[in-house]
Amino acid sequence: MAHDASRLRTVVHVLIYLAACPLVLAFAARVAAAQQGPLQALVIGFIGATCTMGLTVLFVRWDGLPLRDVGAMPGSKSPFLLAVGFAAGLLLVALHSFLVGLSGHVHWVRAASPTAFQAGIVVTGYLLLASREELAFHGYPLRRLQMLFGVWGAQAAIATVFALEHMAGGWSPWQALWGAAMGSLLFGMASIATRGLAVPIGMHAAWNIGDWMRGNRPEPGYWSPQVDPAFKGSASLTGVWCYVAVMLLAILCFWWWHRIQERTAARGC
Repeated sequence: MAHDASRLRTVVHVLIYLAACPLVLAFAARVAAAQQGPLQALVIGFIGATCTMGLTVLFVRWDGLPLRDVGAMPGSKSPFLLAVGFAAGLLLVALHSFLVGLSGHVHWVRAASPTAFQAGIVVTGYLLLASREELAFHGYPLRRLQMLFGVWGAQAAIATVFALEHMAGGWSPWQALWGAAMGSLLFGMASIATRGLAVPIGMHAAWNIGDWMRGNRPEPGYWSPQVDPAFKGSASLTGVWCYVAVMLLAILCFWWWHRIQERTAARGC
């Protein structure tokens, strides 16, 4: 009975946390309403990441846990791991672009480049937004649910909530399922495998920044995609399936890393 009560208390705490995070995001969006474009995203990201970190501290103390148990404690290796995650994220964008380009119906041309200041605002904004989302989904809630339901049970629950938040933000169910949910599974697996948030934050930010650079975001990037008009529908579908393939490959790599760590730990015992 005591064990069941403890499990129920953990689930309730996670649900309260997940309900509080959209309120934080709504507050950040309201504060940033006077801004526009990349500057608005930067303000939302800064306020959202700061307040979500505060929420994380409150909830781990409520549960009597250290921050490192949910991967939210920065360490001396965090900058290096952030850079590793960033490089991995850019590699995924490059691989996706390569696979899409193989279809022969999409290519990229140079666009009017943003200034260094504009690029700095965009990059910083995406880094802060990624920090907010990784703290909100793949820190406290994922790691607490993992203790109760295992890796894939926790992953499925968080990916569903992640997709729902994006649908509330205007994404279609199709985009939320194949875009946000797949991304959540990757970043969540990276969080579990590395036991921290530096790598998933770096990957998440790099994917969004790379997507901006190749012209797939509202803000103008360095390149612009050119699609053969006769193949717009098939090119879009190709992009989705290439994205799914790239995400699944990366998820498999982190899952494999996680399994190696588990087997090593088991032999050590």
